[in-house]
Amino acid sequence: MNILIIDKVHKILPELLRNKNNHVDNFQNISPNEAKKLIKNYEGLIIRSKIKLDRNILKEAKKLKFIARVGAGMESIDIDAAKEFGIKLINAPEGNRDSVGEHSIGMILALFNKICSSNNSVKNGSWDRVAGKGIELMGKTIGIIGYGNMGSAFARRLSSFGVRVISYDKYKIAYSDAYTEEVDLQYIFDETDILSLNVPLTEETHYMVDANFIDKFRKNIYIINTARGKVIKTSDLVKKIQEGKILGAALDVIEYENISFENLSIANMQDFDFLKKSPKVLLTPHVAGITEQSFEKLAIVVFKKIQHFIETGI
Repeated sequence: MNILIIDKVHKILPELLRNKNNHVDNFQNISPNEAKKLIKNYEGLIIRSKIKLDRNILKEAKKLKFIARVGAGMESIDIDAAKEFGIKLINAPEGNRDSVGEHSIGMILALFNKICSSNNSVKNGSWDRVAGKGIELMGKTIGIIGYGNMGSAFARRLSSFGVRVISYDKYKIAYSDAYTEEVDLQYIFDETDILSLNVPLTEETHYMVDANFIDKFRKNIYIINTARGKVIKTSDLVKKIQEGKILGAALDVIEYENISFENLSIANMQDFDFLKKSPKVLLTPHVAGITEQSFEKLAIVVFKKIQHFIETGI
């Protein structure tokens, strides 16, 4: 097949595809407008998050047989249009689930043990052991919403911490295992101490976590979000932190991210300033799924799925 790559990927991906006699053009620094013009000439397209593939673009891509996303989320693609035009959609959540699971552990431990503030305090000349006093993860109940690749990877890593892991997934049944107990959403509201969000961004999950949702929790809770920023309504999150309903938040993603995730468009600077300054909030720049190892794993998973599609048509 003739395949176009329009975003930064591991060098092994075009190499593997060419070794299978595919023609690959690798334009990682191409502009969105240039990409739109070129797509119509290719049977395969490999993306990350540089451009939004809407219906107007896809209807012009007459030759396109597949779109492969080097990552998990598919919100930059008009999925209904792709299905209508017979375009196969491929993603690779298996490729970075381990890094997301580890990052989630790191964030909650850093938040609970005040590692970032203690580090800054010591480096600024203060040895304040009282201010650095943390709380233990052991004995807590972690509620996971979305028990796919990311949620299950997080649960596996929690297994040695002496915690209870419960999970809710609207689209799965009978999946309880050694790492989690499958429950309904009401049980999540009743029992959770720490909420982990591991759902894709869809119309259904956009602003799923708002003030009304948060108030349904019986306890005051902590939140971890390594999914997508727009799953949480930031203004409501800030309000609930100020009220004490949210005890702390570890956010790898926030709703102000642009489609490429490379920079921010701040809709409410006051809320963002609160997140930046609050000792109850830990922020990282959408890097949970990015490690040296995951970058290569993602490429290999995508290659295998593309080649399977080329060979079988499914």
